[in-house]
Amino acid sequence: MNRSQAQDPLPPPPPVPPPPKWEASLALGFTLTKGNSDTVLGTINGQAQKKTPKHEIAFGADGAYGENDSERNTAFIHGFFQYNYLFTDRFYGYARVDALHDDISDVYYRVTLSPGVGYYFIKEKRTTLAGEIGPGLVTENQSGDYNTYATLRIAERFEHKFKNEARIWQSIEFLPELGHFHNYIINAEIGVDAPLSKKLFLTAYIQDTYDNEIPQGPRRNNDLKLVSGLKYKF
Repeated sequence: MNRSQAQDPLPPPPPVPPPPKWEASLALGFTLTKGNSDTVLGTINGQAQKKTPKHEIAFGADGAYGENDSERNTAFIHGFFQYNYLFTDRFYGYARVDALHDDISDVYYRVTLSPGVGYYFIKEKRTTLAGEIGPGLVTENQSGDYNTYATLRIAERFEHKFKNEARIWQSIEFLPELGHFHNYIINAEIGVDAPLSKKLFLTAYIQDTYDNEIPQGPRRNNDLKLVSGLKYKF
């Protein structure tokens, strides 16, 4: 080995990737009509998530209030928290909590606790598709009827981000009561974000909740919401 070879500098170390950051957003919507109809509707939706190679945390809350000719026709608030621990790059265990209050549906409260396992069928930079399954426990007060029962949770979620940061997503959740499968709840959502700037987005989504067994009265089994507004991403 000659002197020049001995003095060759070592190659620089590879750059260290930046640590994972929280991704958060806040969406607001408002509709007001006067004249032949007198309506008002306000919505709010906030979410945050953080993903690392081993841990994924997501939580959020949304709510809406509306009136038609001074009579309430929408009044609900919902929140969730989910933690995932990745055993492999695609297989994970999770724990999830959901809470709902809906005046119009006479749901004074409904709390769902669910541990389980999930798997990413697609896990790419811009596209994910995951399925989840596990037992659960639902406790609720609906129209003055108190119920607590074991359930099964089967869920699926798809998301795709385009190069211009537009986003589409879809999810569905099936919650049948164990031993009483004709008592079940289905929660579904589909939506799109369209960028107006780097941080500001136009958002629109449809939420649908189907409750197969409800107390007798004027309520319907299906509750459909179409929401649009402006979203700011932090």
